[in-house]
Amino acid sequence: MTKKPYISPSFSYIPLEEALEVTPKKKQLFIGIPRETTFQENRVALTPEAVQVLVNNGHDVAIEHGAGDGSFYLDTDYSEAGARIVYDKAELYKASVIIKSAPISEEECKLLQMGQVVISPIHLPFLKTEIIEQLIQKKIIAVAFESIKDDAGTFPIVRSMSEIAGSSAILTAAKYLSNIHNGKGILLGGISGVPPVKVLIIGAGVVGEFAARTAFGLGASVKIFDNSIYRLMRLQNNIGRRCFTSVLEPVTLAEELANADVAVGALKPVHGITPVVVTEEMVQNMKAGSVIIDVSIDRGGCFETSRVTTHENPIYKKYDVIHYCVPNIASSVSRTASRAISNVLMPILQQCADIGGIEGFIHTKPGFRNSVYTYKGWVTNAPIAKRFKFKYTDLDLLLAAQS
Repeated sequence: MTKKPYISPSFSYIPLEEALEVTPKKKQLFIGIPRETTFQENRVALTPEAVQVLVNNGHDVAIEHGAGDGSFYLDTDYSEAGARIVYDKAELYKASVIIKSAPISEEECKLLQMGQVVISPIHLPFLKTEIIEQLIQKKIIAVAFESIKDDAGTFPIVRSMSEIAGSSAILTAAKYLSNIHNGKGILLGGISGVPPVKVLIIGAGVVGEFAARTAFGLGASVKIFDNSIYRLMRLQNNIGRRCFTSVLEPVTLAEELANADVAVGALKPVHGITPVVVTEEMVQNMKAGSVIIDVSIDRGGCFETSRVTTHENPIYKKYDVIHYCVPNIASSVSRTASRAISNVLMPILQQCADIGGIEGFIHTKPGFRNSVYTYKGWVTNAPIAKRFKFKYTDLDLLLAAQS
């Protein structure tokens, strides 16, 4: 006989508590992209493709008339992507987030609204006390995009611009070696039976690495100097070949410069200033018609004979040596540079919106927090505070106090 199942009247289901993550409410961003008028700037911070992604995700993007002209992005490209074309700069500066590819100017500071977010680069040699004062008074959250770190701890925009600068330096040198630009009439790579051009690179960072890659690719003979053995080893490993490397020893450097056809200055700054390692006498002993490309000129330059030039007048001669000392090399290939900047900024803006806004993103992302130099009336970058004699406030402590 089968026993019937017994169900106790005291049997019951007891619900268990479950911890559910409370996701922040997505925030719609109002993004403004002004037309750049300073620093010979041809780049634009967001491309039409990036704007289309942002608009399709519910964000409002306004772009000033002609902002993309320098990179051959037309107003119609942006309007078709869903952006609003604005003809009045003051109207554009009503956006909650302003994104620029050039540093903010004193005139633009006057247009800023209280509590806005400004994402732009900083050029320390051109930064003024008056600009910092305006950012403090208007409680602006100011972000230096070259200081943004990714999850790997690298600076993606700086790296992209350095890659461009390194490759462009060699291509620029090739141009000024030709007769068309009153050069010696030398093909940079050389051909069968003709010795290759001798390229000397000072600095084994990202700029030096991509200059070396491009020079090797064209068939040049390359020699690299740097004071860091680690950087020299890393460069050789990255490019996958053994090449001439040396520490920055003056006698050896002078000897190699005297034989070089092209010299590229790509040293990293020390305490904000590039050390001068090539003296005027060394330049004087270089071959007539040789070319110097001083990529480090934005922080002073590493050649004693270097002085800042412009894209309109990029070169001058001293001791019959051609000097190219344009600070913003990436602007000469502005479309490529614009895409590189946009590839970094667009995902960040998307994440900011998902977290609930820029402030939420600053709270949760240490790499982005590293780039904030003024925050709601406080200077949060120690070197800037020291340079311009403002009180420095640690952003981590500031956020902890406000939470």
